[in-house]
Amino acid sequence: MRLIKSVKSGARSLLANKMRTGLAILGVIIGIGSVIALVSMGQASKAAVQSQIQSIGSNLLTITPGFQVSSGGVRGAMGQATSLTNDDAQAIKTSSQITTIKNVSPEYSSRAQVVAGRNNTNSQVVGVEPAYLEVRKISLSAGSFVTSQHLNSLSRVAVLGPNVAEDLFGEGANPVGQTIRIEGKNFQVIGVTSSKGGSGANSQDDQIYIPLTTAQKQLFGAKHLTSIALEAESEGVMDLAQNQVGYLLLARHNLSNPEEADFRIMSQADILETASQVTGTFTTLLAGIAAISLLVGGIGIMNIMLMSVTERTREIGLRKALGAKKKTIITQFLIEAIILTFTGGLIGIILGMIGFYAYTEIAGSEFIISFPSVLLAFGVSTGIGILFGWYPAQKAANLQPIEALRYE
Repeated sequence: MRLIKSVKSGARSLLANKMRTGLAILGVIIGIGSVIALVSMGQASKAAVQSQIQSIGSNLLTITPGFQVSSGGVRGAMGQATSLTNDDAQAIKTSSQITTIKNVSPEYSSRAQVVAGRNNTNSQVVGVEPAYLEVRKISLSAGSFVTSQHLNSLSRVAVLGPNVAEDLFGEGANPVGQTIRIEGKNFQVIGVTSSKGGSGANSQDDQIYIPLTTAQKQLFGAKHLTSIALEAESEGVMDLAQNQVGYLLLARHNLSNPEEADFRIMSQADILETASQVTGTFTTLLAGIAAISLLVGGIGIMNIMLMSVTERTREIGLRKALGAKKKTIITQFLIEAIILTFTGGLIGIILGMIGFYAYTEIAGSEFIISFPSVLLAFGVSTGIGILFGWYPAQKAANLQPIEALRYE
């Protein structure tokens, strides 16, 4: 009963000066709302990245030139960017040492200027073989994909990602049968891939696929590969597949020490872990920025409470003269500070959720609210009330009754 009376008394004191109370709560609202919205944005981004990576397939291995990080028992150092060849891909296909690989997709990619009529765009052009469709889990929304006949005849045909098709031909248009120019050379569009989502230079929706032989011999004049994508028999043999392929390539490149490898092999798990670390760091950074707002809000509440102590000095002196204990005075002011932060925290959580929902509607991302982060933000807001309300409460409780009653 005494606690309820203290809460009611605190609420009356705060409502006596609505403007000042509102400004004090505003800092907490902004801080809590920022924490909820920004942390949720970070988690939504993480979920989107994970979904995009997993949509490519959980049993995908990607070999690229360069240095090898710890992965499947193979380590390497920096190598040349042209260390992968068509013969390497063919060896993986035919070697009796490789028992865990289902499909092999050699690839050469480079950015190029693409023109269709008056429209043009700079896109990632990828030279591929028919196996790319299966290895990379690509499906078509229109037309057909690159075939063996296209490879053998060095055909100038192209399959467009949906974003590229829209940039070159407009929304809703069917580009199949149309002609585009890649680096000044004519290519006939034979298909359009289905959308897989994602953004950035490596998004499959923003790529153009042409026969690997055409890319190497006619368009870019390259003899090497930029990557080799492998589809393992199952997710359970990924480590064994990495070892088998790694040691085969070491032998082909005349390297005896795995630490000298001029290539690297990454699984989807490796990529997913790296992406999760990046997005996790990003989320932490956002939460840290939002936490600064909470700190500022807490300082604002302390200033308001100190002002309240000054204004109510005579009241405090009278209460102490009538026998009010130090603990009672501290409790009264702490309750008022907690009411401020509790109310601000509740409003901040609601506004943070509304703000994040508006963001997901605009950005088209997934609406994900982490309830542990909501509870944490709520707990932090209450903690701020106790932390920043303690000093003003102590100052009020330490006032001497006679001095307080004399205060003008």
